[in-house]
Amino acid sequence: MSELSPLTQKLLRDFFRSGKSSFKEEGPFLEADEITVRVASFYEKIRGVIDWKGEHLLKRNAIERSLKRKIFSETALRAEVAPIPAEPFVTDLIRSGHFKSKRIAESKVTQVQSALDKYVYLLQKTPKNKGNGFKISFGNWLSAVAACEVEEILSESDKERALLSYAFRLLKKKIKIENEKEIKEEEKDLLLYIAVQQALFNLDSPIISYHILKFKYENWKNPGKEDLKKIAESIHKEKEEIDRLLRHPLLKKLYQLCKKKNTPYLIIGDILRDNPKKAKEILSDPEKAEKKIVEYYQKRVDKMKGRLYRAAMYTTVSIFITNVAALLAIEIPFSRYIGIGEFTPLVVAIDVLVPTLLMALLVITVSPPPEKNKKMVVLETMKVLYKREREDTHLIRGSKRKKPALYFAVSVFYAICFLISVGAIVWLLSLINFPLLSYFIFIIFLSLIAFAGVKIRERAKELYMIETKDNFLTVIVDLFALPVVQLGKWLTARWEKYNILSVFFTALLDMPFKFFIEILDHWRDYLKEKKEGIY
Repeated sequence: MSELSPLTQKLLRDFFRSGKSSFKEEGPFLEADEITVRVASFYEKIRGVIDWKGEHLLKRNAIERSLKRKIFSETALRAEVAPIPAEPFVTDLIRSGHFKSKRIAESKVTQVQSALDKYVYLLQKTPKNKGNGFKISFGNWLSAVAACEVEEILSESDKERALLSYAFRLLKKKIKIENEKEIKEEEKDLLLYIAVQQALFNLDSPIISYHILKFKYENWKNPGKEDLKKIAESIHKEKEEIDRLLRHPLLKKLYQLCKKKNTPYLIIGDILRDNPKKAKEILSDPEKAEKKIVEYYQKRVDKMKGRLYRAAMYTTVSIFITNVAALLAIEIPFSRYIGIGEFTPLVVAIDVLVPTLLMALLVITVSPPPEKNKKMVVLETMKVLYKREREDTHLIRGSKRKKPALYFAVSVFYAICFLISVGAIVWLLSLINFPLLSYFIFIIFLSLIAFAGVKIRERAKELYMIETKDNFLTVIVDLFALPVVQLGKWLTARWEKYNILSVFFTALLDMPFKFFIEILDHWRDYLKEKKEGIY
């Protein structure tokens, strides 16, 4: 009988331990009024559409918005950041529907308070000689990192951390880098650690930043006074270092490799989560293990389809709302002002519906993994689980040196393809007398949708372990579509940074709505007290 590897045995122990500890939580628990929760959670669903970044980031985004709102509202008239009381902060998160009422113990409030105090202190210690741009950038980054820690405290993600460590340690043994001596061991480990997080859990830069800070500072979660002073002195340099790592050219290659090898770890994680107690018995028997791998692989495939359509819907609706807002607030008034172009029903339909239909087309044409992929997943998962005399080795080669003349020629050809693509869109729009400004806005939204659709299609391939080959038609389409997708990628980065619609919601609707929710909550408490007084 095959023997489980030492790292697999450790993973089983970690999962079993975290499963047992989750039942030790004792009350009293925080709770929120049911009516208030329904109203607030409905609003949060709307905000989730406006700020859509991914299903797995909804809680984190809500915490981050709440943090920024507290900091803004409570320090608008102050010289520095004021302390944030944890209990009303956590209660507000429960009202929003992201955390269930009567499930978060009041003892957690102390941990959240400690975390909030730490981040407020670090914000207070932002150097006074830095410009406003630096302060805003650092404040936004630290708020996002703080949101990650609060989510970790309230969500108990020990199992995810165990799986992350398992994948990191196994892949570290297998990966070899060409000219390895040119990169420091610690830097290589950090880059691989980032790549595993991105490939395994689709984590974004704030969560990765938080994990790196925990990796670099042993006492990050419970620092003493002296530790906190040292952190405050070096945190700005650490942010710069993290930003440098996230831009490192080797990271892309590590990520591509980890993405190809992530499926076995996802399947193992699913088996362990469903039944940590029986997992050892199942995985110790290769025959039982193989059946479970096939079962959970199919569940992953089915689940992926649902997640794919939800991501497509939310992304499309988010851009659709912004498209309609741009049409009403900018395009139509501008067109009337300069007197060029007319918004006929056909023009409006094309302006709004074409990007939406493009997203639908990109999603509908995604095909499930072929049958031979399942066999490859079973084989690779068995290799991961059990001891082997000889481990596979994955070599990562350095980037090829680019010849300046050839690189310039390829860049010019790429630019020509972009101009042809945009020119074709402009020519087609001119046939229906499209308004002048709408050309630019239409191309912007088309590229945003194209990039979002391509990202969703790539995410749909997370279970692929077989090599996929491009045909001649794919190469031709890529030639003219890729420049537009690249434009969408660049615009998406700016969209996330300067999401005007999100800022509008936060400034004009978020804070008044949260104030209304607090009034509603107090009113409900008042009514309950009056009812109790009757009996």
